[in-house]
Amino acid sequence: MENYFRPELPREHILEISSIGLAHMGDAVFELLVRAWLCAHGGATGRGMHRAAVRLVCAESQAEKAEKILPLLAEEERAVFRRGRNAQVHTVPHHASRAQYGEATALEALLGWLYLRGNLERINELFCAMMEGEDDGH
Repeated sequence: MENYFRPELPREHILEISSIGLAHMGDAVFELLVRAWLCAHGGATGRGMHRAAVRLVCAESQAEKAEKILPLLAEEERAVFRRGRNAQVHTVPHHASRAQYGEATALEALLGWLYLRGNLERINELFCAMMEGEDDGH
């Protein structure tokens, strides 16, 4: 693989990556999408943009967004989501419930899986559905 901005790993390689590994990748994907979304909605200072990003990427917010897209997922995507939700996490942030953290991890695993498969259009489609009705947080 030579283009790390547009990876397309073989399916068998992605299957070898743990759910936590996929979630680690998906966390970065989600953060990048949120930052781009905030820039596109304009008007933020650095501090305001940071606060808005933190509000949108926290486990509670991600869990809400995951619920919005569950009905849109194909069966294979649902399987990846379930695998991410069932990942063995050892620490849960004090501001989120275990269930919320599981949903957030599942969402991140799904985004990581889609990203490593090179399915950027699907990521964008799901992200737009997640952000529907969201204000810009400024």
